[in-house]
Amino acid sequence: MSMEYPSANTVCIKLSYHLLFSDDATGYGPIFEEEPVDVVYTEDSPDGRISMNCRARANPPASYRWRRDNWEIKLMEQPDEHYSLVGGNLVINNPRQKKHGGTYICVAKNIYGTVISKEARVKFGYLEEFPQEEREPVHVKEGQGAVLLCAPPKAYPQEVTYRWIYNEFPVFLHTDNRRFVSQKTGNLYIAKVEAQDAGNYSCFVSSPVIGKSVFSKFIPLIPLPPEDAAPEWAETINNTQKDIGLEHTMRCVAAGKPYPFIRWYKDGYMYGKGELKFSSLTFDDSGMYQCIAENYWGIKYANAELRVIACAPTFQFNPVKKELLGAKDGRVLIECKPRAAPKPRFTWTKGKELLFNNSRISILFDGALEILNATKNDEGFYTCLAENDRGKANSTGYLTITEATSLTAVPEDTEVEVGEDTVLRCAASYDPMLDITFIWSVDFRVIDFSLEWQHYERVMSADGVGDLRIKNVQVWHRGRYTCTAQTVVDNDSAFADLKVVGKSGPPGVIRVDEIGDTYVKLEWTKGAEHNSPITHYTVQTRFFWALHDDDWRDATPTVIDGSLEKADVTGLFPWMEYQFRIIAHNEYGAGEASIPSLKIKPGTQVIWPPVVSPANVSGYGGRNGEIVITWTPVQPWYFSGKKFGYIVAFKPHNAYDWWYETISDPETRRHVHRDSYFIPTDEDFLVREFQVKVKCFNAKGDGPYSLTKVIYYPRDVPIEPPTDVYARPVSSTEALVWWLPVVKYWRKYDDPEPGANRIFVPAHINQTRLENMLPDAHYLIEVRAFNGAGLGPPGEHCEMFTKRAPPPEAPRVWRWISWTGMWLYVWWDHVYYDWFGNYSFPLYYKVLFRKTGYIYGKVYVTGWHFMDFPMPQLGDYELLVRGRYEGGDGPVRMIHLLGTTVIIIRPVGLSVNIPLNIYFTLFLSFGFAL
Repeated sequence: MSMEYPSANTVCIKLSYHLLFSDDATGYGPIFEEEPVDVVYTEDSPDGRISMNCRARANPPASYRWRRDNWEIKLMEQPDEHYSLVGGNLVINNPRQKKHGGTYICVAKNIYGTVISKEARVKFGYLEEFPQEEREPVHVKEGQGAVLLCAPPKAYPQEVTYRWIYNEFPVFLHTDNRRFVSQKTGNLYIAKVEAQDAGNYSCFVSSPVIGKSVFSKFIPLIPLPPEDAAPEWAETINNTQKDIGLEHTMRCVAAGKPYPFIRWYKDGYMYGKGELKFSSLTFDDSGMYQCIAENYWGIKYANAELRVIACAPTFQFNPVKKELLGAKDGRVLIECKPRAAPKPRFTWTKGKELLFNNSRISILFDGALEILNATKNDEGFYTCLAENDRGKANSTGYLTITEATSLTAVPEDTEVEVGEDTVLRCAASYDPMLDITFIWSVDFRVIDFSLEWQHYERVMSADGVGDLRIKNVQVWHRGRYTCTAQTVVDNDSAFADLKVVGKSGPPGVIRVDEIGDTYVKLEWTKGAEHNSPITHYTVQTRFFWALHDDDWRDATPTVIDGSLEKADVTGLFPWMEYQFRIIAHNEYGAGEASIPSLKIKPGTQVIWPPVVSPANVSGYGGRNGEIVITWTPVQPWYFSGKKFGYIVAFKPHNAYDWWYETISDPETRRHVHRDSYFIPTDEDFLVREFQVKVKCFNAKGDGPYSLTKVIYYPRDVPIEPPTDVYARPVSSTEALVWWLPVVKYWRKYDDPEPGANRIFVPAHINQTRLENMLPDAHYLIEVRAFNGAGLGPPGEHCEMFTKRAPPPEAPRVWRWISWTGMWLYVWWDHVYYDWFGNYSFPLYYKVLFRKTGYIYGKVYVTGWHFMDFPMPQLGDYELLVRGRYEGGDGPVRMIHLLGTTVIIIRPVGLSVNIPLNIYFTLFLSFGFAL
């Protein structure tokens, strides 16, 4: 392709024209601010384009062109399918290697001239897949080395990283001093194979440039049991340099089976066996030594040089320090360590004075000079003279005596409560020419403030203060704290004990000494008191059917005296599995709970008949004489024995005899009775009704019957019985539906089907709860299967009626409350029921008597409108009453019993004050669960 450029005359004419007719003669030619860079692109990149940036500063603004491999890229006003120009940037859409790989240059031009950018290469990266052939297993004996070959696929760029997958992705093998992955070949090297190395390995190759990774087929590694494996060195020799005349031992230890024989060679000749000992080294002992370990399976060599030296003393490598420091009244040690062989004799001088051993000054065995109780008079030049039979040498340093470091404020024994902060004092006086640092330790462990900053903080100032602040003190902070004020010359330290008080620690292991019918005897050991005596213990229990692991409740008795370490827990249900735990209390509150006891089951020797009856008994009539009876199963802790089940009794309303059905499954919640002789007519739909009741039984006997319930045949009997759908109302706004992968429900006459409520239920769930339904409404329920492709065809519609809502009013106001010493009598009006109204039928009353501030209490169920209770003697109590209706619980009425000296009774329109021993206030409250 030919390139055409404007002539020099043309440029000059244009330039002159611009200067003559422009208001601003400050123009300039292009200067690059951004130039293209090398790009590596993968053809399967999700972006699908390459952008090469180019920007130049110019006045007037520059125009841009691009060249590839010195050929001009034709960029028209409308870009082609691959190239487009955005400002000065070149965008390549859907790049292809053969067409778009190469060298690119940006050209910027204005009337002042043209500049070209540096070259940028467009390269296409790739990382091929591993071959799909299966890898052969690698068998290796334990204790031997192994290499697993990666054999990586081709890649560009060649800068890739290697890792190995162990057994399954994404578990990667951790490398250590035994296992190594070569980043050059990708091979995995295992120095000594162990039994735990058995498994499957896959080479994982990643290209950080193109962001792609591939992995090989798995390679099985199979370690083989070790057999008789040749000698291996456990201890061997190394090159050694020793002074003449010293003692020396050379030792080689090898492992093998059978045990290897050790022999020695020196300079190629047999020298000895076992261990070599030299009592006094000479020059003749120098040489090359070989240690050989041999057994039936192999031979192992180890080589080392022993060099015996002799030299005159020299301080060239380790002279006496030129500037020496010592603390006043302290110990000064000046080291003298020349190189010499044999060991030299040492002499010390101060100035020109020869020093001798006395009560304060000593020349130690290793040549060091020791000065005790140093004073200013000890300052001066000190010279160490070393001499042996080869020669002598000396070295000199100047000793300066500084002021001693001394603590002026020391930490004191401290008692602190858990959760608080505390400060331990520490300050020191020291020589101003020195730097000081404060080191804190606890029980001889130095505190690392960089790592333990959440708990410890060093409070320092320029006047020699180094206090320690302990934040949010916990029990484990207790101990002995030592403060050390340290300079390069000396140090001083002091300690104090930190005593932490707080909640008690967990009691010891719980032992179950005796298991009765409804009680157990527990014993435990006292836990840490944390410097505050235990005032009492709390016993808690968790039974087998608890919803959560932390669903612990107070047992009876709840409080045990702190001096005791045993308790008789009562009020347990027979045949129910329990665990127990103990919590210790002191003046700071409740401590950590003990480890739960073993699981126990009281009352297994005696079977008790059930004492409760099923709740929520209900039902309806089906077609062709079917009677469907439902109830809420009894909670397992009321089974009281084996062979628990239900007896369902029912009869037509006007009949005399009851029919009975026995059901042995304790989790059953419905029973269907079929009477083939009864064919309903239209008249039956209006008048046909049944009475039903249900009771429990176990191996010991029967429990009480539930309240008798009247059920009716519905008006709209389905033509076909439901096969996959079953629903029943739970309350006036809720219903339960069984076998529901996908559910849709709407009111039959009032709601359009397209606007129905929809619930999606996972396929493994076989029931769900429909909520936010309207009371006293007729509903249709539809079930469909659902998968990723959409909804399947609908099944038959299931119809049901929700129950009428409870009335909005609580039971009528209290009539009278009387106090006669030990009993509290309470009356209330029956809830008025309008048979033709809009509210559900009342069943009974629920009364809760509990201590103020507690969630739980004793619940009473009664069909009467009055009850009496044991009068509380201490503390404040609450009494709550609410009605139970077919449609659920009604609103609650609450009365407070406060322990003062006046009773106030507030029925409607009446206020009476009676000076008695208890103060009552009556008020209305909603929303309490009863």
